[in-house]
Amino acid sequence: DLSSEKLGSAGTIREMSFGTTNENMIVVEHCANSKAVTVLVRGGNKMIVDEAKRSLHDAMCVVRNLIVNNNVVYGGAAAEISCSIAVEKAADQVSSIEQYAMRSFARALDVIPMTLAENSGLPPIETLSYVKSQQIKQGISSLGVDCMDTGINDMKEQFVFDPLISKRQQFLLATQLVKMILKIDDVIVHRNDEQ
Repeated sequence: DLSSEKLGSAGTIREMSFGTTNENMIVVEHCANSKAVTVLVRGGNKMIVDEAKRSLHDAMCVVRNLIVNNNVVYGGAAAEISCSIAVEKAADQVSSIEQYAMRSFARALDVIPMTLAENSGLPPIETLSYVKSQQIKQGISSLGVDCMDTGINDMKEQFVFDPLISKRQQFLLATQLVKMILKIDDVIVHRNDEQ
């Protein structure tokens, strides 16, 4: 009862051998209406292979997020710096104790560009200070950390973008984590007060 209609068809089917161990792999190519892709990842050791797999997974997640919501923000921590400036301005308008929480949130946002600068081999404090002052002075929210050392801090010109859905999720998760820690801390403080 096997027929070509039930099995499908392929342009070529071949066996490939590769590597020093002569491992074999069957390759099926030129299939009609196929949307499947296979990526063969090889490396010198397991750590390199795992890192390559993680990088591929991250890249596919970015593509998925852009398909779900194609809105983007400027990368290079430009969005975090802009948010930090906006939160600091809003904190200036608050006269209650909440302003301290707002300022702490703004400082937490500043950690992201500082970490990005440090991982790029740039001086973190000087880089953040320069980019932040330029954003305030020029009023351009696309200025971020120049990780590639091109001399241009404008992420729009460098075509560096982050998916908005990812950025929003990062902020929400970080805020929820802080709330959970504060609640736990509050519970522990009350228990100590009772004793």
